Formats: sequence, structure tokens, C-alpha cells
Amino acid sequence: MAILIFFAVLLVLVIAHEWGHFIIAKKTGMRVDEFGFGFPPKLWGKKFGETEYTFNALPLGGFVKIYGEDSLLKSDEERAKDPDFKHSFIAQPRWAQALVLVAGVTMNALVAWILFSIIFMVGANTVVLEGEASAASRLTVMSVAPGSAASDAKIPMGAEIVAVTRADGAAPELVPSAFREFTGASTDAITVTYKNGDEETSVTVVPQTGIIADEPDRPVVGLSVALVETVSYPVHEAIWHGFTTTGTQLVAVTEGLFGFFGRVFVGKANLDEVSGPIGLVSMVGSAAQNGFVALMQLTAFISLNLVVINLLPFPALDGGRLLFVALEAIRRKALPVKLVMYANAAGFLFLLGLMAVVTISDIVKLI
Repeated sequence: MAILIFFAVLLVLVIAHEWGHFIIAKKTGMRVDEFGFGFPPKLWGKKFGETEYTFNALPLGGFVKIYGEDSLLKSDEERAKDPDFKHSFIAQPRWAQALVLVAGVTMNALVAWILFSIIFMVGANTVVLEGEASAASRLTVMSVAPGSAASDAKIPMGAEIVAVTRADGAAPELVPSAFREFTGASTDAITVTYKNGDEETSVTVVPQTGIIADEPDRPVVGLSVALVETVSYPVHEAIWHGFTTTGTQLVAVTEGLFGFFGRVFVGKANLDEVSGPIGLVSMVGSAAQNGFVALMQLTAFISLNLVVINLLPFPALDGGRLLFVALEAIRRKALPVKLVMYANAAGFLFLLGLMAVVTISDIVKLI
């Protein structure tokens, strides 16, 4: 079931992204030859008008094939004889090319905004301060540190902590400050009971040192927790809160991604911080167990990750193509076609290799 839900989420996000490219390409006079979900080989296709709509064997993304975008373009003489050249990507002004390239990530940001707005309408989990807590407040797992005892015990993000005890019967008040003090007092084993959806689970964890970089001697179980309440808003307020949440989460995703790249350059990166398709299947499955709202939250978060990743100025990504368009605008002439083609091809192969490495890491985690 988790796999089916994952592919449903992926289908929504990919189609939204590619539809953004597609609709702006059509609106700016470009010919779209193919709208594909997944990557070839092709499993099924149907042509409507000038565009073929396809489902492909590798369901790890999608693409819109715009005439004249990736192929070796013809000579001036051949272009003059081609009645469709005026509908090619390269024949359009730079502003139109840039609009097409940013349209995909714009749709992903819009999807996140819509999802967050719906969440705030039906009831969103909102962090409250300890002094403002009520009987409805729940001690909730906000994040799990990679490589920690909590990570090894597979305590999921979003779970509600319902009990924390030691062997001697000692137990803290279920508020963040007491939880941190209790779990950081010693390296004695602790039993954590949490609720994930309707299922209640107890696990034993041993606080470890060396997890927090700024406090290497402090024992931690690896859980960041907060008091959470479910709050709903009227439609107009929900839309505004959805917008502001999209902005703050987009900033957080960007900071997290560049923080990871920074650790890569200094040799301190941990592959546990990233997930490939297999890891995402597990995350989607856990979110689905916590209910539809949790699944929408994760979907919005993945959508914002697609925004940031696709805007990276790397060949084969939208950001890389935008960089080429910007360079052409500055130079006032096109870049060598073969250079652009080979750069995008090399970038695509690199991304496939990176995905393979992350997927292997996901498999190792499961073992």
C-alpha cells in the first residue's frame, strides 16, 4: 500500500510540475511534442493534437519534450524552410524560455500552498509554548537525528509521545523541557511509548553522546519534540497561513539543502540525511499511517524540495537551463548547441548515478 500511495504522490507532483512547463510553452507559441510521466522506454502513449501523452517504464520523474529544445538545431537555410521552426523553443525570446523553465517549480510551490491551505482549513498541527499548553496538547516528535538511538529504534516523525520511563520507574512530565532534561541526565536505558496513528508502540533506547555537535558530551536519544495542538482556521485565514507556511518552509528547505552541501565540501556529510525512492516510500507509508493531514504535509514538503532542487544551477535541471538562458542573454547570442547538449546529458547521467548511490544507501538502512 505504501508503494501505491508513494506513486500517487509522485504522479501528482510530477504532473503538476510538467503541466507548468507544458501550459506556458503552449501559451508562448512553442510546439510540445510529448508530455511524459516517467522516463523511457515507453509503455503507453496517446496523441491528442500535436502532443503525445506517454507513461514510461522508469517512474522517477517526468518530462515535456518541446520542439527545438534539446536537438541539434538546423542550419539557417534549413530553418528558413521549416514551417515549424517559429514554434521551437530556441526561436522564442529569452523571457519566454525563462518563463517556461520556471513554470514547473512555480506549480510545485502552488501545490504546496494549496495543500498547506487545506491543512489549515481542516485542522493543522500547531506548535504551542509550554505556558500556553492545554489538555489537548500532545508531545510530538518533530524530527529524528540520523544515526541516533531514536533513529535506530525507528521512532517516526510526527508520532505522539505518550510515556517515557526508566527501569527505576522515574518518568518526566510530558513537556519538551522536562523530556530534554530527563533524556539528557544519563546514559541509562529509557522506554519510550509512542502513538503512530491508532497504533501504540514501546521501544527501549539508550541515550548516546556525540550526537549534538555543539554538546558532544550530552547524552541524547535523538528526538526533537514540541507540544502540538490541532487548530483550524476560516478559509481566508487558512489561505494566508498556507501562503506564509509555504514561504517559511521553502526557506527552511533551502537552508537545509545548502547546509548539507556545505557538509559535503568539508567531508562531514551523512547519507542518512538524504532519501531516495525507497526511503521516500517508507516516509510516505509512515505519514499515511498518521492520517491524511500528515500525508498532505509530507507531500507539500516533498513538493518544496522539488522547487529548491530543480532551481539548482546544475545541467539537466531547470536551474541549469535557466543559467544557460541567462548566459545567452548576457552574450546576446546562443551558446554552442553541442556544449549545451553535452552538458545536459552529462548532468542527467550524474543525477542518475547519484540517485543510484542514494537508493543503495536506502537499501543498506533497511538491512
